[in-house]
Amino acid sequence: MKRLAVDLAPEEYTITRLPTGAPPPRIEAKGLVSVTTTANGVSVVCPSPVAPRSDDSRPGWRLLTVRGPLEFDLTGVMAALAGELAAAGVTLLAVSTYDTDHVLVRSADVDRATRALREAGHEVSAV
Repeated sequence: MKRLAVDLAPEEYTITRLPTGAPPPRIEAKGLVSVTTTANGVSVVCPSPVAPRSDDSRPGWRLLTVRGPLEFDLTGVMAALAGELAAAGVTLLAVSTYDTDHVLVRSADVDRATRALREAGHEVSAV
């Protein structure tokens, strides 16, 4: 895998699950906002200050974004990131968008995550 440029967002993110059948929330925020509806409920990833209220929320995540846009036929991006983070013992949540890939890691693991990516040859920059 070629060297990737990865941006570390400054704000904390929250991962929330809303009940099955809940209407997808409308969230206005800078940065990544992902709302995914499945048969098991609605999952929301967004900056913590605008996260919807829920009994099933997981605050305390940081966002790493591969600088894009990435070509659709490009392979191995998420595998490279996930493999390097797994080798460092870092849990992740992956989100892909039309233009690029995003990885959320626990705030407590952000230093270990960025170090692992840099040691693997990737550029990691705070934005």
